[in-house]
Amino acid sequence: MKEKEIKRVVKRRYAQIAKQGQQSCCSSCGCGVTPLAQAEAIGYAKEDLESIPEEAAMGLGCGNPTAIAELRERETVLDLGSGAGMDVFLAANKVGPKGMVIGVDMTEEMIDKANANAKNNGYENVEFRLGEIEKLPVGDGSVDTIISNCVINLSPDKYKVFEEAYRVLKPGAKLVVSDIVTERELPEEIRQNMDAWSQCIAGALEKQDYLDRVTQSGFENVVIASEREFYLQDEENNPPESMLSITIIAYKPRQTK
Repeated sequence: MKEKEIKRVVKRRYAQIAKQGQQSCCSSCGCGVTPLAQAEAIGYAKEDLESIPEEAAMGLGCGNPTAIAELRERETVLDLGSGAGMDVFLAANKVGPKGMVIGVDMTEEMIDKANANAKNNGYENVEFRLGEIEKLPVGDGSVDTIISNCVINLSPDKYKVFEEAYRVLKPGAKLVVSDIVTERELPEEIRQNMDAWSQCIAGALEKQDYLDRVTQSGFENVVIASEREFYLQDEENNPPESMLSITIIAYKPRQTK
């Protein structure tokens, strides 16, 4: 399956979500639940959600990497696949006015929505950049913490994503990612299904394979901070696919070769 085709389908789906303001059905609490309720169901605190623009919550996540990233004031944070900016705004509140949070997303409509949310709510310590997570528009060794929420599974080249994450992090800095993985190999017919790619299913790796790719990209001290069952419902109302939502923490070595 060609990478360009996968990206085209994924980009089209998330452009539609941005335009319509709809929530994704990639959720353990099912479709028809409001984005804010879905966010609470996967671990976001109500008071945190009340501190950010409501329009930034679109029900697209599978975890809460910001909650365990231990962000500090003045840090530079990068969000891979930032969407309408939910995790960017949460991180911005933590790093303060002298910190900076950068969101990267490949969908123009999401970037436009995120910029509007930032402008309408007075955020001056955030920046949204159009780009692919396999080729980040971010300088070498410039980021203190990377976060990402249910996005890397959508990439057809996860090695490149982790290599790019490694490149832009400062020595000793950390990667905190929530993502969808499988407990066993998916059937080939699912792997080749384009709709399943855009719905967070077909691109999911087996859990150990995912962890191995992080380690092989140069990261160390890779640990699973949280893990839970996660059900993904496709748009044709087939039986939900049982997978896992994991949040990992990994570090770029302080001394790099």
